[in-house]
Amino acid sequence: MAIQRMDNVGIVVEDMDAAIAFFVELGMELEGRTEVEGPVADQCTGLDGVRCDIAMVRTPDGLSRLELAKYRSPAAISAGPRNRPHNILGTHRVMFAVDDLEDTVARLRPHGAELVGEIARFEDSYLLCYLRGPEGIIVGLAEQLS
Repeated sequence: MAIQRMDNVGIVVEDMDAAIAFFVELGMELEGRTEVEGPVADQCTGLDGVRCDIAMVRTPDGLSRLELAKYRSPAAISAGPRNRPHNILGTHRVMFAVDDLEDTVARLRPHGAELVGEIARFEDSYLLCYLRGPEGIIVGLAEQLS
């Protein structure tokens, strides 16, 4: 087999503390923080002079992780407006299963979360919504109803 597992999804952020607070409020756990720099970081990213703060957050089951990265050098580059629509090529969302979707949305609002559309009901199976989280990333939430 060529793939063992998906290890993590990386997100470049400007405000590391705000991003950590958002994902911890969502229910993820901070696994650790470190700084990455040097030849290996340069070779892996194709950038020169990488100096980057990294925070790893994981889901409570320990199976999924997000790597949050704040570039100190070279400086992060804006990819345009942070409120891009959902159908931009190469951009989609990170989806989380939650116990109580409406409560989760309410808890995330003080951390800057805004609904992209509305909370929708898919038959009698799911409540679903997309919201914007840190750096404009679209976060999907799904509550299984039955």
